[in-house]
Amino acid sequence: MSGPRVVCWFSAGAASVVATKLALKKYGDRVVIAYCDPGSEHPDNERFLSDCEKWFGREIIRLKSERYADTWEVWGKRRFLVGPAGALCTIELKKSLRHSFQEPDDIQVFGYTVEERDRAERFRKVNFEVDLWTPLIDENLTKQECLGLLNAAGIEIPAMYKLGYHNNNCVGCVKGGMGYWNKMRRDFPGTFVRMAQLERSLGATIFRENGEPLYLDALDPGRGNHATEPGFECSLLCQSIELEPVTP
Repeated sequence: MSGPRVVCWFSAGAASVVATKLALKKYGDRVVIAYCDPGSEHPDNERFLSDCEKWFGREIIRLKSERYADTWEVWGKRRFLVGPAGALCTIELKKSLRHSFQEPDDIQVFGYTVEERDRAERFRKVNFEVDLWTPLIDENLTKQECLGLLNAAGIEIPAMYKLGYHNNNCVGCVKGGMGYWNKMRRDFPGTFVRMAQLERSLGATIFRENGEPLYLDALDPGRGNHATEPGFECSLLCQSIELEPVTP
C-alpha cells in the first residue's frame, strides 16, 4: 500500500455504501472500511453489512465502545437524552471511536450526498485537521440515487428503510421528531414504552413544548407527521459542532 490510508466511515446507510464503493474503485488496497456499532440498530443491519462486504470484496472493521454496550446504557448511566448541544450517545458510541481510530494523515471518506453540500462545508470548517473526501458530492449523487444503486447491485435495503424511516438509525433515536416517535409507537411499541419509562425515571424528555417538558407517555398519538418531518442523521455525519453538555 502506497500513500496514506483512505478510511471510509460506513454507517449502514445507503449513501455511505456507495461512497465506499467509489473509494474502492479509486484507491483499491489503500481503503479501510470502518463501522461504529452503537449496539442499538435494527438486527437486520448485520445482514446488510454482510451483503455489503461481499459487494466490496473487503471486510468492514467493527468498532465498539468498551464503556457502553448500547445507547440505552449511555442514556441510563449519563442520565441525559438529548439537548441543543446534541446527543451523548453519538459522542460516546461513534465520535469518540472515530477519534481513536483515525490517523493524522488519513483521507477520510464520508457519505455526504449532493443535497448535503453545505453540511460538508461546515464539517470542513470545524474539523479543519481532517482530510475529507466527499465522492458523492463530486459525482452529484443524491440519497435517492444511492438507494437506486443499491437496488441495481442486488443489495436488499436495510429493514428501517423498508419500514419507511428516512435514515437507518438506531431503533429509537432521541433526535427523532414527534412524527418519528409516533411511528415508533406503531412499529416498535416495546421501544416506545421503554423510552417513555426511561424519560420518567430520568426526569428528562426528548421534547419540550412552550418551554415545558413533554413526556412521550403524554404525547398525542396524532401529533407530528414523520413523512414530512426534516430528515436527521445519527452518524459520523452529525453536526460536528456538538459539544458534550455538562451533566450531573
